[in-house]
Amino acid sequence: MNTSIASTFGLVDGRSAAMPGGTVQRVYDDLRRRIITLQLPPDTTLSRGDLTQTYEVSQTPIREALQLLKQEGLVSIHPQSRTMVTRIDVPQVHEAHFLRVALETEVCRRLATEGAPDTVTRARSIIKMQEAVADDPGQMAIFQELDELFHQTLFAGVNRSGLHQLVRERSGHLERIRRMHLPEHGKALNILSGHRAIVDGIAARDEAKAVDAIRAHLSQTVSRVEAMRLEFPHYFV
Repeated sequence: MNTSIASTFGLVDGRSAAMPGGTVQRVYDDLRRRIITLQLPPDTTLSRGDLTQTYEVSQTPIREALQLLKQEGLVSIHPQSRTMVTRIDVPQVHEAHFLRVALETEVCRRLATEGAPDTVTRARSIIKMQEAVADDPGQMAIFQELDELFHQTLFAGVNRSGLHQLVRERSGHLERIRRMHLPEHGKALNILSGHRAIVDGIAARDEAKAVDAIRAHLSQTVSRVEAMRLEFPHYFV
């Protein structure tokens, strides 16, 4: 995530904050972004030698960043052979979706029950920023970063930012599906509509409305998995 955007809202990525020195963080964040956005599509071979030149670092931070990506299931490392970007694993997509729904439903329920005016204000500010770039195909990367920030803001509203990081670490395969789905006509507007409904439910302190809205919002991408697999079979296990 763009750290300047996150810092504006008083949020920083949990894993990034835990990476001293910044070099491993920089390499990991950029490689993850390139994998998630399919700039590095499934089956891409990652040469450590090439990566050291690209990022102008030694082999050590490259190795550590790749290990982090391996833990997320985004790369496979074959010692003395090669490192490759993994294909999208559908069971892991559904598992990540299950985790997201379980956690975010409870987050929204608590926000609506307890009242969260500061979180509502922040969330609505993010929605306005998304509205400003939603019609520009060249700004989809920013739109997606703001989408992640929206959900991170909800977790922060109940002091559970660590759980957002857990979701992120388990959602690499799901996030690639989301990026494949985003360019579809009307998708950005559907996301904005979902965000507004979630915030409206929380602001009204209507638990049922908030929960229904987050469940409907999170179901959009996973409902497209089979269609995506048929369209891009070479991207899937």
